Amino acid sequence: MDFFNTFISYVEQALSWFVKNVDGPLWDITVITLLGTGLFFTITTGAVQLRLLPRSLREMWSGRTAEGNSLTPFQAFTTGLASRVGVGNIGGVATAIAIGGEGAVFWMWITALIGMSSAFAESSLAQLFKVKDPNGLYRGGPAYYITKALKAPWLGVMFAISLIFAFGFAFNAVQSNSIVEATRNAWNWNAQYVAVSLVILTAIIIFGGVKRIGAVSAKLVPMMALFYLIIAMIILGMNIGQIPSIISRIISSAFDFSAMAGGIFGVLFSKAMIMGIKRGLFSNEAGMGSAPNAAATADVKHPASQGLIQMLGVFVDTIVVCTCTAVIILLSDDYGGENLKGISLTQKALQYHVGDFGLHFLAFILFLFAYSSIIGNYAYAESNVRFIRNKPLFVLIFRLGVLFFVYFGAVNSGNIVWDFADTVMAIMAMINLIAIVLLAPIVWLILKDYRQQLKAGKEPEFKIENYPALIQRGVDKDIWS
Repeated sequence: MDFFNTFISYVEQALSWFVKNVDGPLWDITVITLLGTGLFFTITTGAVQLRLLPRSLREMWSGRTAEGNSLTPFQAFTTGLASRVGVGNIGGVATAIAIGGEGAVFWMWITALIGMSSAFAESSLAQLFKVKDPNGLYRGGPAYYITKALKAPWLGVMFAISLIFAFGFAFNAVQSNSIVEATRNAWNWNAQYVAVSLVILTAIIIFGGVKRIGAVSAKLVPMMALFYLIIAMIILGMNIGQIPSIISRIISSAFDFSAMAGGIFGVLFSKAMIMGIKRGLFSNEAGMGSAPNAAATADVKHPASQGLIQMLGVFVDTIVVCTCTAVIILLSDDYGGENLKGISLTQKALQYHVGDFGLHFLAFILFLFAYSSIIGNYAYAESNVRFIRNKPLFVLIFRLGVLFFVYFGAVNSGNIVWDFADTVMAIMAMINLIAIVLLAPIVWLILKDYRQQLKAGKEPEFKIENYPALIQRGVDKDIWS
């Protein structure tokens, strides 16, 4: 046990050094690239996130059947939502407000609204360039379309490695850390016991495979989102007269640049902007390259169909769930008075509104959010592990690494796990954002084909024989014939 504790200490020291030397400059560049890419796709797709938002609802609702072992579009949507809707919506929003102020919420909205177009682009590409494994399951994502369409396998491997570290290790450490914090606040549970329990529960799911992940997510996500939104709606209803004032404060504070961020381009960014974009990206993952891994697993007739479904996930995550959390916090009494942040701040806000029930309720709902995120994160990472080397021993070693970081996050401080997550998230996002901009002509082609069929009164179905040049770019003609 002493050896294991010493090993954990060495890991923490290594991560601290990595974050200290990489995070600041990297995020300066990432902010510009993230917003620029979102604006680029918003303009060049004719604001697809607005024009086709109603259609995305229909695609999601109708996509509940699939052939063979493939995930249904709805299961792929809920797997993506399982990773999106989690600690970022509860603890991440609170941290953004505590550090960046009320204006951080506005920048979370902006990240989501323009990022929805990036989400459409990356998930449509993932669908188009997906492959079928020996078990008859679809797999895909940025590592696949980077390797095939850009003919850059080295960059595909770099992306896959960054995603494995981000979702398999860093983000799962954040989730388990948040579960420990919430259960300690509510019930004073021992961190070691919670950590071991999480490892066991995670092992049960991840050794069951991606199909079990989809089945569990399809049941958990709607239930947990509904519970959380019901309590949020009750609180908002009780304080309906104050909502316009809250919205006004959020918008006015967003453009207060008196508290500047650090880094190379710190003079251009306020703390509100940086924290809103960081926590917004962590929460909704638009453009990060994560959700496409779930999008690719779905059995759909047109790549744009799943692109629209995953685009909807960004909207639900940030514009709906994160906003509910933000308003709950901003409606509470002196939310910044005790130097609280993260889960503790959200729990205090709920306790203010509904008494001690809020403390216990959030601990329970946080467990559902975070646990579903752990298994959703694992699904993303496993797909990329198999992309690099699809061997049982390699996958087993990765699964053991996931379980280690679930434990690591549970027994370490929140600062190191959040900082580590931010850094690897930025690396991963930068690779994917560059790739989807380079592949923009293919995104436009997919969208044009989809819209033309809609205008003709047809249910869109992609026919690869109409686009033989795409076969030369690596599209599997057997999948799309």
